[in-house]
Amino acid sequence: MVSQFSFLDYFIFFAYGVVIIGTGLWVSRGKKGHQRNAEDYFLASKSLPWWAVGASLIAANISAEQFIGMSGSGFAIGLAIASYEWMAAITLIIVAKYFLPIFIEKELYTIPEFIEKRYSTNLKTILAIFWIALFVFVNLTSVLFLGAQAIDTIIGTGDGSMVIYAIIGLAFIAAAYSLYGGLSAVAWTDVIQVVFLTLGGMITTVIALNHVTPDGGVLNGLDFIYEHAGEKFHMILKRDNPEFFNLPGIAVLIGGMWVANLYYWGFNQYIIQRALAAKSLREAQKGLVFAGFLKLFIPVFVVVPGIITYVMFSHPEGAAVIPGIDEIFTKPDGSIAYDKAYPWLISSFIPSGLKGVVVAALVAAIISSLASMLNSTSTIFTMDIYKVYIDKNASDKKTVMVGRTSAFLALLTAVIVAPLLGNIPQMFQYIQQYTGMVSPGILAVFLMGLFWKKTTNKAAIVGILVSFFIAFALKAPVIDMPWMDQMLYTLLLTMVVIAGVSLTTSNDVDDPKGIPLTAKTFKTGKSFNISAYIIMIILVVLYAVFW
Repeated sequence: MVSQFSFLDYFIFFAYGVVIIGTGLWVSRGKKGHQRNAEDYFLASKSLPWWAVGASLIAANISAEQFIGMSGSGFAIGLAIASYEWMAAITLIIVAKYFLPIFIEKELYTIPEFIEKRYSTNLKTILAIFWIALFVFVNLTSVLFLGAQAIDTIIGTGDGSMVIYAIIGLAFIAAAYSLYGGLSAVAWTDVIQVVFLTLGGMITTVIALNHVTPDGGVLNGLDFIYEHAGEKFHMILKRDNPEFFNLPGIAVLIGGMWVANLYYWGFNQYIIQRALAAKSLREAQKGLVFAGFLKLFIPVFVVVPGIITYVMFSHPEGAAVIPGIDEIFTKPDGSIAYDKAYPWLISSFIPSGLKGVVVAALVAAIISSLASMLNSTSTIFTMDIYKVYIDKNASDKKTVMVGRTSAFLALLTAVIVAPLLGNIPQMFQYIQQYTGMVSPGILAVFLMGLFWKKTTNKAAIVGILVSFFIAFALKAPVIDMPWMDQMLYTLLLTMVVIAGVSLTTSNDVDDPKGIPLTAKTFKTGKSFNISAYIIMIILVVLYAVFW
């Protein structure tokens, strides 16, 4: 059943690596053979067209966290986990229409920079340090570990012996072009990465469906998994579902999922940095809506493979017999290793020749995210820490050098920490749950700062601090509340605290740093509006069909 990694697979894989590194270094040279200034390095000279913005957004977003973690959740939960992708499509529209005009008008390099302009340098510094720590110790390490674990399963023996070497290899490829080239190299190579990850994802899904039954056939396989795992094709989970506490029914649509998505897509440096690097506001907005369209298709190749694996593991009558599958997915303690689903499909069913393409696609997803996180970490450290507290008059040459150095140190730290993560069931859900401890408070500060001119700096600081206590309090066992609901209530209560402190500690009608907004601020072009309506109609149809 298992096809070995052949010479052709190795050739395709290494050719991919050469193309990505070569393209990144070539793009980095620019017109004069070198990066000229900080804007070149951190914002790609603000030259990205809409299609590059959209492709780069998806490449930065889709990583081992999705291919491995979300496929694992597809095995455990089913299509309901796709809400993260489908609701992200409409979130991108909201970010493009209501957040981007303000960010781009203020000519931001970083999201913490907005905090400084709206609130204070002290609050900006606190959040900058928090984001750097989050990128290094959560995002970079989890992507490296999950990616290395997948490579160990696909190419190695699956016993973990290759993990440390795979971590080092992934880090080397990401560093080879992103440290030198900055965002320009990252964004333009992302266009290639998106093609790879889409192609590889579709190949895996199609071939896996073809192996569900002894008779084969993609449509036959699709009918079979829908017939024998119909419960896995519901977007809205009922309360008696064992996974309800991870995706609490209708509350996903009207509750905490909005907190996760608005925080991630609107105020995440390594995501929004692409939009800040666009040629113009209109190009940035079109790029985000393009990414929204791409988001609609992603569950096909990151969630459906998990459902396919679930059906194979369940041994329904008429399914193909897969020798040894029980031992592969059953841990010594009797629990199920959900996150093995995607790499197992690749190692078991993808034939030699195509396996090199599929592994290159998986690595493309990992590398693009690593490169994006590295660039954003270095941008925040350089622009929000180094230039503020260490060398206010640093030249462009020195600024770029500091950016490269800080990115290297961040990657080195992540490489050292990643092997310590160990095995965590449903890594995607784990990351979402614990990021959700801090995201509601930060989102509250941003939303109040953007849209309520009375919000004060003191209120924002109090709100951030109080939000941590609220989040911990809502996790008390006696409350017994889904963590996604906890996020929503933490957000709402934090906003109430911010409003109360603002009204009781300031005598001004509006805060001096409040942002004046008009209807013109949020005016969007015809193509954006039409595209936004199409995405919303498609989403209504998808949820109606798979409710």
